This record gives sequence, C-alpha cells and structure tokens, in this order.
Amino acid sequence: MEDPTRCSVIIVGAGISGITAAKVLADNGVEDVVILEAEDRIGGRIRKEQFGGVTVELGAGWIAGVGGKQSNPVWELARQFNLRTCFSDYSNARYNIYDRSGKIFPSGVAADSYQKAVNSAIQNLQNQNQLDADADASQFQTPAAPKTPIELAIDFILHDFEMAEVEPISTYVEFGEREFMVADERGYELLLYKMAETFLSTLDGQISDHRLKLNKNWKTKAMIKCEIMVYTKVFLKFPNKFWPCGPGKEFFIFAHETRGYYTFWQHMENAYPGSNILVVTLTNGESKRIEAQSDEETMKEAMDVLRSMFGDDIPDATHILVPRWWNNRFQCGSYSNYPIYANANHQLIRDIKAPVGPIFFTGEHTSEDFSGYVHGGYLSGLDTSNAILQEIRRNQGTMF
Repeated sequence: MEDPTRCSVIIVGAGISGITAAKVLADNGVEDVVILEAEDRIGGRIRKEQFGGVTVELGAGWIAGVGGKQSNPVWELARQFNLRTCFSDYSNARYNIYDRSGKIFPSGVAADSYQKAVNSAIQNLQNQNQLDADADASQFQTPAAPKTPIELAIDFILHDFEMAEVEPISTYVEFGEREFMVADERGYELLLYKMAETFLSTLDGQISDHRLKLNKNWKTKAMIKCEIMVYTKVFLKFPNKFWPCGPGKEFFIFAHETRGYYTFWQHMENAYPGSNILVVTLTNGESKRIEAQSDEETMKEAMDVLRSMFGDDIPDATHILVPRWWNNRFQCGSYSNYPIYANANHQLIRDIKAPVGPIFFTGEHTSEDFSGYVHGGYLSGLDTSNAILQEIRRNQGTMF
C-alpha cells in the first residue's frame, strides 16, 4: 500500500511546466508536494532517444525565440547548464524546393509562390475579421486555394509545419527571431533534470525522491476543446550522405501532389557532423497515417521520395526511427493547436487554465501568448505555482 501521507499540492505531470511549478513551490518553502507522472521518466513531450550513434529529440527539439531585447527563460536555462545547441536558419528552405523529377524550382518561382501564400493567409484573416464584425460576406475577396505541388508544399510549411500563428508571433516579438536546435548527447531533458535536482533528492545520478511518483495516471481524459497537433519527425540513417550541404542547405522541401507528403526535410550534419542522418517532418493526417503502418512501409515511401529528388542510385537507409505521439495514450499528440482565426482564443485558454476549486491547471496549452512552445510550458509553470502560493498564503497554508 502506498504512503497515505497528506500533502499540500499534487502536481499531475512531470513535463517542463510541472517540474517548473514544483521547483518554484519548493523554493518558496512548500516542500509537501507530490508529482504524479504517468510514464516512467520525467520530461513529457521533451524526449530523447539514441539513433544512428547520436541523440535525437523525438518531441521538442528547438529553443525558439532567441536574440531579442528580452531573454527567453529556456535559453537562459540552456546557457546555465551548457546545453549544446546549433543555430537553425529556415529562411533558405523556400529556395530548396525539389519537384518530382529532382529539379529545384527557380528562386523567383519559389519567392513568388511564397508571397502568394502569405497574401492568401492575410486575406483569409481579413475575411475572418470581417465575419466577426458581421460584415456582408458577399463583399469578400476569396483567395484561390493552393493547387500545384509547389503551392501545396509552401502552404504546408506556412500552416502545418510548426504551427499556424497569426502575425506578429509573440515568441519572436518578445524573445527574438532566432532558433537554435538542441544537439546535446544529454538531451533537451537535461534542463528538467537539472531543475529537479535542486529540490528532489538523487541517488547515483537518478531521482530517488519519494515526492516524484512515476507510472501514475489518474487523469486520462484530455480537455475536449483543446485540439492537439501531431508533429512527427522521422529519422533516417544512411551509410553516406548524398544530399547538398553547406550554407543555406540544411533544410529542403519536396513538392508533391498530396499536401504534406514527406514535404519538409533537414540534414543533421550541422548538429552532428558525419552522422549521415536525414529528418523528414510530417503532421496531423500524414502523421496518423504512418503511425498506423509499419516502419518498413514508411521507409519505402521516404526512399521513393528521396530517389525522386536525388536519383535512383542513392543508397538505402540502414535504420529508421518513427515516433508515435498520436498513439501514446498519455500524450495523444505533440502540442496544443488552437484555431488560428478565433478571436475568442484568449478566452478559451483562460477557461482551460482557470482553477476548479483547489485544482490548478498548467502546461503550454494554458499559455496565452506562447502555447505550443517549451518556454510556454516553463512560463505557465511559473504562473501556476505563483497562483498556488497565493492560495496557500491566503488560507494560511491549508489549501484542503
């Protein structure tokens, strides 16, 4: 039978937000805290795995929002704990778009297609704002839907690849527009372990504190109104590299008649030189589709795409790694994805975050400005723990 000792605060989930909240409470003298985690590790959707001789991040993999006037708190943690990262420049990806014959679209065609897609997104946003203002829908200018492979590819990049956000993007405004890929053998999760070590006891480098209870799951039903985005990074290991490298070549795009079909690619030579690893990102419907099939089928599809781009004589991949976030019953996806054009989004997030009696809610999905990001989870953990502290003090330390 488990220890029935009473505690002031129970935190469900040991992801970035839960660990942050627990640390703040501990720093403020609240030590009778229990953290319940459904899986056998801390980290949540920050998860590493060994593949092809290097450490790859199956979930969160970048620190987004660096270089601005205000410092991203996750970037500060990375610097504090010497987490190895490398700069990622997405700006050239639109000029590395391959067609099915292996030719790269001319830069002018790519630029025009990209601008057309941006203009279409702006027009859709204006239409939605007019609808919200009860304007006459017959006066709308409806942009043409993407049809050609290059239009479908760019539309996928703008709306599905990371997440659909309305400009200006709060992360870039607040923290800067640079992004850094985590490339550390210890994994992105190092930040969580380092924070946890400041208030949880360890033994032989492992957390042994009784206040962290792994393999616990008594809250299994997700919040219905919060849609979860599925974002799958498929890793492929090769005996040698056959793709272009060098400045502006880290990312490349495949234009296919099916939207999102093995569209966005990245080589890992910048992060791990000589690793000979490619990563292709799929989302939502395509993610769910490949999760339902064998890894062998996914490898065959990926190789067919690569041979379309680089020729039939390229070598076969020797290994493949396919994360299955959608079929993970504790995750059911990768990150929150609120409707892009809903003016009521902020109220929806406030409703999800609002406490119910002594139960408080936290996580990246409760961050009004930074939902979907690691720093959103971190900052929501700070906010929620401070709210709990206020409640404890208001009730003179007896919440329940």
